[in-house]
Amino acid sequence: MSGSPTEFVADDGDSGQERLGSRTPSRYASLTRDELAVVVPELLLMGQLIDRSGMAWCIAAFGREEMLQIAIEEWAAASPIYTRRMQHALGYAPAVPGTGDVVTIFKGLQLDIGAPPQFMDFRYTVHDPWNGEFHLDHCGALMDVEPMGEDYVRGMCHDIEDPTFDATALATNPHAQVRPIHRPPRSPANRNPHCAWTVKIDDSYPEPEPYPALAVNQRTRAATLELAPIDATDEGQSDYAGPLLSDVDFTAFSKSALVRIADEVCLQMHLLDRAFAIAVAERTETADELERIRRKQLIGVAGIGAERLARALGLDDADDRVAAATQLLAVHPLLNPAAYVDASIGAGTVVVRPGPAHEDGAWISLCGPDWVDALQATVRGLDPHLDVEVTGDSTEWQLTVVSRDAPAPEASEVAVVKFSTGAAFVFQPRRSLPITPI
Repeated sequence: MSGSPTEFVADDGDSGQERLGSRTPSRYASLTRDELAVVVPELLLMGQLIDRSGMAWCIAAFGREEMLQIAIEEWAAASPIYTRRMQHALGYAPAVPGTGDVVTIFKGLQLDIGAPPQFMDFRYTVHDPWNGEFHLDHCGALMDVEPMGEDYVRGMCHDIEDPTFDATALATNPHAQVRPIHRPPRSPANRNPHCAWTVKIDDSYPEPEPYPALAVNQRTRAATLELAPIDATDEGQSDYAGPLLSDVDFTAFSKSALVRIADEVCLQMHLLDRAFAIAVAERTETADELERIRRKQLIGVAGIGAERLARALGLDDADDRVAAATQLLAVHPLLNPAAYVDASIGAGTVVVRPGPAHEDGAWISLCGPDWVDALQATVRGLDPHLDVEVTGDSTEWQLTVVSRDAPAPEASEVAVVKFSTGAAFVFQPRRSLPITPI
């Protein structure tokens, strides 16, 4: 991968905060190794909840059929990019691009916001390098849409999955095909596993045609952003070059590897949001309408993600709520990776400046003195008494966390996301065993 990192310089002020560049320290480095092992699966699940927020507003604006097309275009224009990024970051990319095997595909799924661990409980079987299967013992996405009726189930499990599974596999091998053995609507009712699929790689299979938005997304700063390499001397596992594991044990990774994974997962979210914006823009008549839908999506996912991160890190038990909110902002994807979102975080304050994320029109570019709703939803994910005061302009603005006497009501956009079973999902300890080809 290559990018165009800006020069590494100090602030004009006295903070000494280092500015953006390929050596920009990750904000996740402030966490311990144990904390990172908890945060990474939370970030993966938060990425899945982006659509639980955004698609609700797409249905309202365009109807169910157009929502399905937006979802297809969104994932197909993002997953091939971030899948390759993670392959290179963790050292399991094929030696020759486009020649990866089913194990490479399965490793990518285990580190994909489209398949967060346990919530989307993928179980893998490898027959040989070119033939494999997976099934889902639990599909949280299915649990979310089944109550909505068979049309929604078919839309997700047929209309969306058919093109997007192949689009994801495209990043590893263009001759890979993912095909169903069985899938919902479940027959008989309550059938387990929820679905099962084959993955086959054969040179005779035609290469899928990439969606046009993929080329657009490949030109973003998020797609080409350089992050600090993993320190191979750090204690713990520094890559995923070994055998495929039944469950990824994040506690086995080194702190350096976990920091890189966390930053990459945040970039997955930004790439997905960029693809979402491209798809929605094609269906809206004005920039204001596009911005309205994007902002509603952001409020919902920012708020629910903040709740889960605060709980996972124990920040919801902190006595100093303002200090805890500052820590929460520092690890929230809205402000990460640090090499992407130019921000200085101090005691109860955040100063934001234009950077690569603004060039992409990412989430942070929607925020500022003129619109604070997503920032409010983030701090209120910790405590409804918290609020933000934002001063400055579009060039540079400062957020100050404050506490109010009366609690604020929950934002309706956050309440919409709580329809998902992912909002209250609890991760369980799992044994991580190598998968032997059969």
